[in-house]
Order: sequence, then structure tokens, then C-alpha cells
Amino acid sequence: MTQAITQPHPRIETPPRGHANELDFAAADIARLRTMIVNLCFVGEPGNWVLVDTGMPLSGHRIERIAEDRYGSPPRAIVLTHGHFDHVGAVRKLANKWDVEVWAHHLELPYLTGRSDYPPPDPTVGGGMLARTGFLFPRTGINLGDRVRALPSDGSIPPMPEWRYFHTPGHTPGHISLWRDRDRALIAGDAFITTQQESLASVMMQEEVMHGPPMYFTQDWADAKRSVQLLASLDPEVAVTGHGPIMRGQTLRMALHWLADHFNEVGMPQDGRYVREPARADHRGTYYIPPPVPDPVTPMIKVGMALAIGTVLWKLVAPRSRRS
Repeated sequence: MTQAITQPHPRIETPPRGHANELDFAAADIARLRTMIVNLCFVGEPGNWVLVDTGMPLSGHRIERIAEDRYGSPPRAIVLTHGHFDHVGAVRKLANKWDVEVWAHHLELPYLTGRSDYPPPDPTVGGGMLARTGFLFPRTGINLGDRVRALPSDGSIPPMPEWRYFHTPGHTPGHISLWRDRDRALIAGDAFITTQQESLASVMMQEEVMHGPPMYFTQDWADAKRSVQLLASLDPEVAVTGHGPIMRGQTLRMALHWLADHFNEVGMPQDGRYVREPARADHRGTYYIPPPVPDPVTPMIKVGMALAIGTVLWKLVAPRSRRS
């Protein structure tokens, strides 16, 4: 495992919120935008910046507007921490409009070139509404064609020369986290997050809590634990995660080390489909999915949702039928 870096912790000045209060800043050149349930980052200065992740579907117009108003030009590239639907929602639209390359880890490429789908989410873990309705979330791969590029194996990020990446699998096979040495800034993706993503109430309130990766979509818990331990060993000064508020300073480091030290108890579910056995993947994509665990609750939720939708439709259609 990578050893902890022992340089003194630099002080990162916190700029004010910007762009009509849409952006939060981890540093002067790292802006976080929240799109519904997920974060993305604008990294760099006007004329020389990179977009990290692209948020939820239908978020493209908002990203374009901020890019034009604040940065005045398209980014040099788009970098993806991973390919889950909430991180690549606008990637095809933006990459085509801006005519830029998309960079990702080579083990994530099968899900970005249409060759493979992700394993199904596990609705039995986490206990919250978002976890329980995870079966609604898309898991199919997308096809970016020749726009997507594999990141070099040496950890460098060609469009971000000040940054390097760490391979932090577990949530997905090719998940990465981005790191900058000079100010110890971390863009963690979903390797760990800072809100309880399984709970709709926690997500809506953006309650700050150190948390492992979103439970319902994590497919290898042993890898996820090692990834959290790796990132904790870096002792970051500030972290932007895929879900939740920015964390910084001693509060961040203490919470992250606590998560790494107690991951089995607090970072992962006690049981679940991928706790019992991980999904397996290679450069071709997913090749093994373990059987689901017994789950009497999800079928009842599906029936309840179907009845609710049916009731709404009936109330819309019935008055028209009576009038006819």
C-alpha cells in the first residue's frame, strides 16, 4: 500500500461560493457542482480547465452554461472517476458538443464503449429509500466510441499535468481518485463519500458524515476497503466526493482514518449480495455476478409502486371516460 505522505499540511484558502451560489470551492481552482444527488468538478482556470464527471442525465445544459459564463471556453478534456449513470449522465452530449476526449481507467472502458453492463445493484443493503429503490437505476454501459481514452498506467493524467490518479476499485473495477500533491487536494469519486447516500433524507439535507462507497452499487467490498485505506494514508487536506459536501482539514483526516480503521463495522454492510461474494470483471467487463440474497421486501416495493402508478393513471383516465 502507498505510504502516508509526511509533508506539512498546506493551508487551502476557501473562496466564497460562486456563480449564483451554484458552485462550492474546495480550492481556488476546484469548483464543485451538485446535480440532484451527485457532484461533479470544474478543475482549473478560465482557458485551461478540465471537467471531472458529468453528473446526472439532463444536467448538460446547466454544465454548459456554467462553463460558458465562468470559464469562457470548453474544457481541455473530460475525466471520469467511473461510469455509473449518475457520473456520466451528460458525458456523450458534452464531449460531442465540445469535441473533447474523455479519459478513464482502462478497466472502466468496457462500460464506456458498450461492451459490458455493470452488475445489478443490491437493494438489501443500506436500509434507505435510495438503496431500496436502487433497482430503478440504470446499469447499462454507454458507448463513447473513439472519444474515450485509457489513462496511462503510470498514474498521470495527460490533460491535468499537476494531478495524478490512484486506482481505487471496489465501487467499480476501474474507479479512480484524483490527487494533487502541492495542496493535498483529493477528488475521491465514490471511493468514499460524505453523506449517507442510501438515505433520501440524508441526501436531500446533505448531512455531512464520513461514509464508505454507496452500498447498493458497490460490487467488491474487499477492494473498497483497500481503496479507503489507501486514500486515508494520503492524509488529504481537502476532499471533494461524488456525493455529499466538501470536507477539509483535521475533521476530514480524522474521519477518514476512522473509516479506514473500522471499515468492516461501519463502512460496509454486514450482509448482502456482494458482501458474500464479489462480482468479477476484467478488461472485457463483468464476467461473473453472484446470486442475489433472499429479499422479500423489494417485490413488495415493486407491487406498491405499480399500484400507486396504476391509481394515478386511473384518476387521470376515469374522468375522461365518464365524460365520453
